Amino acid sequence: MGMMQEFKEFAVKGSVVDLAVGVIIGAAFAKIVDSVVSDLILPLVGALVGKIDFSNLFVVLGSVPAGTVMTLDALKKAGVPVFAYGNFITVAVNFAILAFIIFLMIRQINRLKRETPAAPAAPAAPSEDVVLLREIRDSLRK
Repeated sequence: MGMMQEFKEFAVKGSVVDLAVGVIIGAAFAKIVDSVVSDLILPLVGALVGKIDFSNLFVVLGSVPAGTVMTLDALKKAGVPVFAYGNFITVAVNFAILAFIIFLMIRQINRLKRETPAAPAAPAAPSEDVVLLREIRDSLRK
């Protein structure tokens, strides 16, 4: 079998296609969660804490060139090393929400997958000794 034929069989297997669909849906879902965190949750948390914009929380680790605006984007463009812990907070909240939602989804899928209890198993076949003794008993009755 040629290499192209093997690759074709591999690529069209159900599990590979399912994986590809899962990755695509996961990427789209991650964008939704990212939007929920950055556009809905973090502004509310920032308002409660004191109107903090988490994306602009950073510590400058190097010298800032003259005339550079003190924003995270401007400093990164200028090549100034920054410790951007605000971005880390955003990503950590993203992860926590995404992990919780995935947990809820898996929990629901497992609940749906649960099978009904199996019927009790049939009794085990009698041993050879018991079968032989029953045959002897039956022959003696005759």
